[in-house]
Formats: sequence, structure tokens, C-alpha cells
Amino acid sequence: MTADPAFVATTRTFYDAVAEDYHARFRTALDDAPLDRALMGAFAELVGPEGQVADLGCGPGLVTAHLASLGLSVFGLDLSASMLAIARRENPGLRFEQGSMLDLDLPDGALAGAVSWYSSIHTPWERLPDLFAEVRRVLAPGGHLLLGFQVGDEPRHHDRPWGHPVALDFERRQPEPMAGLLEKAGFTVLSRTVRVPEADTSAQVPQACLIARR
Repeated sequence: MTADPAFVATTRTFYDAVAEDYHARFRTALDDAPLDRALMGAFAELVGPEGQVADLGCGPGLVTAHLASLGLSVFGLDLSASMLAIARRENPGLRFEQGSMLDLDLPDGALAGAVSWYSSIHTPWERLPDLFAEVRRVLAPGGHLLLGFQVGDEPRHHDRPWGHPVALDFERRQPEPMAGLLEKAGFTVLSRTVRVPEADTSAQVPQACLIARR
């Protein structure tokens, strides 16, 4: 078995350490995010109730649960065992599995939809083509991808969050180059949305969302 890339191991260690604090901070994040919910609703309509959807990098399962409430047959996947423990505790009726987005244990064309909601932000730029190629592989023809990320040109470095002895870079990227990478991977980008920063929320930089079809 090939060892995980260093950035994968670092990401897993970070989220294992902060899982409970992260969940406490963001457990109601969608309650005050009508535009995010609208985009997820549009994605759910595009995918439809038939077929499997994977929430890749699901964390504590907030988005997974919301997509399930929209009628999707969805399961979550994450690197972090601690995040998955919370997801299973909070959502006992849903399925959550441990794994990497770069190496999905799924057959070709197995999914009707895939979501990467702020989970590609720890993947180095030079590895994003591998990530998008793997997502395309597991999507059926006509399947849809929902991709969310923060907009910017420089990463934000988080060091010792909530006092835990871990650190991680959170990459910020521009929508047009990201759309270009998706197109090179064989996707058709259907929607490009950017929200302005919101001073009273955690979204203090612009937030981008792309919806693409295989």
C-alpha cells in the first residue's frame, strides 16, 4: 500500500485534534446561510433522488445531513476518524466512511453526484488535477459535482486552533482557474457563484461555489 502524501497525513492529524471544537463552532453554520442552502438545493435538483451521492471531506456531517434532508441518497467520507465519530453520533441514520478523496474506494461511474464543500482547500494546487480526475472517474456520465471554497490568492495559516498543538494551511483560490482545472479534467462548468464577505459571520472573505457536470 502506498503511503499517504504528507499533506493528507497533516490534514488528518489536524482534524483529529480539533474535531469536537470544530463541531461546536460550525454545527449551525447552514442555519444562517440561505445562499449556501439554495446552491445545495439546486445541486439536489440536478442530481435527482435516484443514484448515490458522496459528500467528500464531510467532516462532522453537517452538509451530508442537509443533503439527505433534500431527498438525496448520500453518504459521507472523511480522512479524520474523530470527525467521523461525531458525524455518526449526530446522524445515526446516515453512512459515513473513512477514506481519501484522492483514492476513492468506488467503481468507475458509481455516483450520481459528488460534493466537495471546502474540502479541497488542503490539497496542493499541483494535486488538484489528480483530485478532479478521481472525482470524475467515480461519477456516472451526466453526474454533478458541487465544489465550495474560499476566494483569494494566499492561504490562511491556522496555528494551534482552540489551543491544540497542530497547524494547517487553508488555501484560497480564484474561481476562474478552478473552473479551468475542472474543464481540463472533463467537466462542464454549469454555474459559478461568488458571495461577498459577511462581517458578522465566519465568511469574512468571498466564498465561491462551482457546479459542474461530468
